[in-house]
Amino acid sequence: MNNQTEEDFKVSDYLQTAEDVKNYLQAALDENDPAFFVDALGVVSKSKGMKQISEQTGLGYQSLYKSFGEGKHPRFETVYKVVQALGLNFKLVV
Repeated sequence: MNNQTEEDFKVSDYLQTAEDVKNYLQAALDENDPAFFVDALGVVSKSKGMKQISEQTGLGYQSLYKSFGEGKHPRFETVYKVVQALGLNFKLVV
């Protein structure tokens, strides 16, 4: 029996591979809720290390934390750069 509570559960604990990250972010996109995707991207960024993401994107460490805080709406440029820093790309399909 698993005694893990909801408070103990951290999505980031399950993002071990690039494929895990891709699948998690794709599932977030599939929800058609921009705020949900931004939150998911923030979770992934924090799990990979915001300092590393900051260095790869050229964006300020503190501003990244603020951009992905609860209820925030980061600029598309920020989202795009973070997605690229994670080794992912956007792909539009019909």
